[in-house]
Amino acid sequence: MAEPDGLLAMGGDLSPARLLLAYRSGIFPWYSEPPILWWSPDPRFVLFPEELRVSSSMKQVLKKGIFRITVNRNFEDVISHCSQVHRPGQDGTWITSAMQQAYTQLHRQGHALSVECWQENRLVGGLYGIKLGRCFFGESMFSLVSNASKAAFISFIQASELALVDCQVYTDHLASLGARFITRSSFLELLEQHQGTGGQ
Repeated sequence: MAEPDGLLAMGGDLSPARLLLAYRSGIFPWYSEPPILWWSPDPRFVLFPEELRVSSSMKQVLKKGIFRITVNRNFEDVISHCSQVHRPGQDGTWITSAMQQAYTQLHRQGHALSVECWQENRLVGGLYGIKLGRCFFGESMFSLVSNASKAAFISFIQASELALVDCQVYTDHLASLGARFITRSSFLELLEQHQGTGGQ
């Protein structure tokens, strides 16, 4: 029932139950001011971990140990940093205070996670998203120094036994790492197969 651009519905709330139902159904919220807009794009931009591409220069960065990567050490700071990232063509952020509160609640329930990138004990990059079974739904990332968010993303994917990473919509950054489009129907089939039934 989604519109050609993927818009499916508007309204509702950001309760944990509604958000989890949405993600399990291949739907995510994306809006800058009320009402809440719910999306299910076709085609869907995804990354299959076995297709992850790491450039030679990035392999050297990771090998040198410039960054230290952690998971779930500082979710609230990661999502706060993500909300402050300037994105060309966008005024303000879609990661509103209501969104931050909702995803922090999901984090406390074990459904949302953060990946942190540290340099000399300073948080310099990271990302956050929702994990259901072997599916990870990437929401946003930030980088205060070159390659920080990329190092966090690559390290997380390589260390996780994921089947599917939902990138939602196209970005050059994720395309360079191997993400590609698949049909919504294929995405929903994979989601049904790999999301599991018990959250994590």
